[in-house]
Amino acid sequence: MKFNILFSCVFLFFSMARFSAYTQHPYTNPLDIPPALSANFGELRSNHFHSGIDFKTQQTVNKPVVAIANGYISRISVSPGGYGLALYIDHPSGHTSVYAHLNSFSSPIADFVKEKQYEQESYRVELYPEPGLLIVKKGQQIGLSGNTGSSGGPHLHFEVRDTQTQDPLDPLSFFSRAILDTQKPEIRGIAFYPVEGKGIVNGSSNPLRMNILKNKSGVPLAPPQAINAWGRIGVAVKAYDRMNGQSNIYGVKHVRLFVDEKQVFSSSIDRFSFSKTRMLNSFIDFEEWRERSSFYMKSFIEPGNTLKFYDAVNNGFIDINEERDYRMRYELEDHNGNTLVYSFVVVGQQQPVAKTDSCKNFMPWTLHNTFVDFDFMLDIPSGNLYNSFCFSHRKTGSTVYYSDIHRVNDSPVPLHQNATVWIKLNADTLDNKQQYGIVEITETGNDNWIGGTYKRNGMEVSIRELGRMYAVDSDTFPPNIVPVNPEKWVASRRIQIRLSDNKSGISAFKGTINGKFVLFSHDMKSSLYTYRFDDSRLEKGKTQELVFVATDGAGNTTEYRYAFEY
Repeated sequence: MKFNILFSCVFLFFSMARFSAYTQHPYTNPLDIPPALSANFGELRSNHFHSGIDFKTQQTVNKPVVAIANGYISRISVSPGGYGLALYIDHPSGHTSVYAHLNSFSSPIADFVKEKQYEQESYRVELYPEPGLLIVKKGQQIGLSGNTGSSGGPHLHFEVRDTQTQDPLDPLSFFSRAILDTQKPEIRGIAFYPVEGKGIVNGSSNPLRMNILKNKSGVPLAPPQAINAWGRIGVAVKAYDRMNGQSNIYGVKHVRLFVDEKQVFSSSIDRFSFSKTRMLNSFIDFEEWRERSSFYMKSFIEPGNTLKFYDAVNNGFIDINEERDYRMRYELEDHNGNTLVYSFVVVGQQQPVAKTDSCKNFMPWTLHNTFVDFDFMLDIPSGNLYNSFCFSHRKTGSTVYYSDIHRVNDSPVPLHQNATVWIKLNADTLDNKQQYGIVEITETGNDNWIGGTYKRNGMEVSIRELGRMYAVDSDTFPPNIVPVNPEKWVASRRIQIRLSDNKSGISAFKGTINGKFVLFSHDMKSSLYTYRFDDSRLEKGKTQELVFVATDGAGNTTEYRYAFEY
């Protein structure tokens, strides 16, 4: 009864306070050290926009992390990858703050998590505590900063979300005053894209990309060559931001393109939906990113791109239909209003526009598209393409794989969610069909195991982009388990095991002592799996039998046993 009353009071408090406090954000910094960023909001990443800001932690871990305001822990995530150890706090303002890549949680959060991990017999957990259970106050320590999950170095990944939609918001809207920034963005390149069958640039239907250099004073120079165009074109820019005293490069918040003093396009990344974060692949020149790891931001909008931070005339496309100079300029602005203006000229010059090549396998962006052959099938549900394209499929024989090698389209094409690929086996010799798997064959010769399901004498799997090579391979070798100094386990009060797999990767692991689950922690950046002795769960004074079992992505299993006195 007392819990129900507390639960109701908490909800009443939050529902009343969120409206009066929505426009007031007396948030404190999540770290008690001078704020410095290694990444800002909306930065361009592989397949997604960066959803927060990354606070530097002086190149070390275990800096105290505090709640930015009163609230309650609404979600706790523990994972070997992704955000690693992460906390989510709901606040009366209608915001949720997120603290990721932590090294540890503070008590009683840590105790709550450990109890749930033992209940679920899993290191990886996703928990949603009741609103009245883990209440925190502004400035209260909730954990220590770390480098867990898919973090590339010690830092605190921090987010502010709209609680109702879970859309990430730009945290600098609440913390920019604490961060000195008087530096303008930098322009690195511009690019031009003739619309197929409707435009041409410098006599070619191919994209024209060019680097922009700077003089000794740091002023960007004019484009290295003249730009002559006719018909319909799109433009893109490669640019980054800078901040005082930092060597990092950051994303540009506002991009505006003008033609003859008229704004034809703008993008301002203030918020976005996680369901649309993969539309970054339409925001950028995807082919250039895949082939040269270079980010050009398009100033035109493909028809399947529904991001909401655009403002454009004619979707940003420019019609060059007069023989004259078209005076263009980019305005690149950061969160603090520092703005770089870069002007250039496109000369309208009549040129023959190349006709569109005939296409046997045209795939409209609006439709559900399929391609079927006797040994290969591709299925792309509607809503996965940002633009129409001409699909191509090529295959070559192989004596290395269980199938032919299939190139699924000649050029890179991003998919918003996924497509399904089926590849026929040329040799179906394995009794255990789970040991088959589709692999992606990279240009470096390394294979990335994707896996899949055995169907109709072949393998079926989901893929998230086109333009790559695939074949069916097998994994018949189980994981390798190596104990690390077992003779020192009792003295150090911890068990460490090194776990590896040759192909499909570790999909599951579990440790028990005397038949009872014990909690092994793991981080994706390491092959070590660690259990720290917990006297409350171990029966001392007897022989302890450890059993550690690991399974890979193909279902192969290895078991390791070890007995010790404790």
